Amino acid sequence: MTVAVLGNRDPRRSAAVRDEVLEGLREGSIAAPHHRDRQPGVVLVGGGPGDPELMSVAGRKALMEADVVVADRLAPRELLGELPADVELVDVAKLPRGRSAQQEEINRLIVERAVAGKRVVRFKGGDSFVFGRGYEEVIACREAGVPVTVVPGLTSPVAVPAIAGIPVTHRGVTHEFSVVSGHLPPEHPESLVDYDALARMRGTVVLMMAVENAPAIAAALVAGGRAAETPVAVVCDGTMPTERTVLATLGTLAATLREEAVKPPAVIVVGDVVRVAFPDAFPAVLPDRRSADASD
Repeated sequence: MTVAVLGNRDPRRSAAVRDEVLEGLREGSIAAPHHRDRQPGVVLVGGGPGDPELMSVAGRKALMEADVVVADRLAPRELLGELPADVELVDVAKLPRGRSAQQEEINRLIVERAVAGKRVVRFKGGDSFVFGRGYEEVIACREAGVPVTVVPGLTSPVAVPAIAGIPVTHRGVTHEFSVVSGHLPPEHPESLVDYDALARMRGTVVLMMAVENAPAIAAALVAGGRAAETPVAVVCDGTMPTERTVLATLGTLAATLREEAVKPPAVIVVGDVVRVAFPDAFPAVLPDRRSADASD
């Protein structure tokens, strides 16, 4: 296909329009409907941390090729407005303490539409395989004989701190980082997290879905050996216009969350990488010279 752009003797404008057309063709937002890939099946698309600009090209293209889009609350909502008019949109938003579409019903829905000959996009925030229950949907599709593919998304526990200026690793500071689901408190019988082991590690801890249980988690980390002075950053509404970062320590986290009226969604970063990002808020820890003098 050849596309010609004429800009009335304005070559810069012609080039800009040309680039926009190419971008639309690459993403799939510009295409004749009968030329779209309408093969039946399911595509799991990770929408990234929230800002639609951080959505992958492959993910946008998959959305434009869909017959049915099954979307979560944290998927970039702006992109849903760009869907062709004939696309069926199913909102299975899981609102905190509100209406909830059970995972089994979502599995049934995507399989049912695909078996009926539809191309289904399961659209989530972040990445489908990082606390997104994506593989449960893969299993459901495979058991039903439905073709399923995956388009990864930028995962929030790495991308959100990065946008806020916080590295999850830093040379000479940490050699590992752990991503933990905080939807259950440490003492809950169904919790799979060994907080004592986590506290003994020296690297970064990134807590997801943890606003409600953050005070109990902070207490468990301190009880397990992490210093109460360990820096903490809470990134609220990461990558969105309402983004803000709240700073605390493990010892002050509970009070800070109350004072700042922090609400989900938020990504909580624990560790010395927060000190690297905010040195004025967390001065470097200096050795105790009195102890050194005494040992001399």
